[in-house]
Amino acid sequence: MASKKGIAVTIIILVAITSASFSLWIIPQDVKTTFVVSDYGNYLDGVKNIHKILEESIEIEYENLKTGKISSQEYISVTKITSSQVTTQISEFVTSKPSEEWQTSYINYMEALKLFNSYIIETKVLAKMIENGSTEDEMSETLEKIDMLKSESREFVKISDQSRPA
Repeated sequence: MASKKGIAVTIIILVAITSASFSLWIIPQDVKTTFVVSDYGNYLDGVKNIHKILEESIEIEYENLKTGKISSQEYISVTKITSSQVTTQISEFVTSKPSEEWQTSYINYMEALKLFNSYIIETKVLAKMIENGSTEDEMSETLEKIDMLKSESREFVKISDQSRPA
């Protein structure tokens, strides 16, 4: 029962974030959208908070997948929503046009998000391998890649933090 609650809470959080982010897609496509950001630090902090929520949610579900508390198909559904959210965050970064002094920090954080998205995709690959009954040996390379992507994403977050203007 607890795992179903966890899945429900995760999905609710992801749907709320997705709904807010997809409001951008309601705007007609023929109009170039640019986010006007005047407080680059707060905007970046907001993106970091969303990233943290997505990261925590996917971690919980990833652990549930590895322990068998949720099925591969349930996990894949969660990854699709989470990956969509990360893609939306990356798109917002591209259109935010930070000032020169913030560009390095923004670029590094965008790279962290890209690597996090790759991490999510690799965990989805692992879920499919589990579903297909792959052996531990067959999954070892994917597991290594998952750990590497997670580590690299976190490293780019640190680099982004270090390159923030004073």
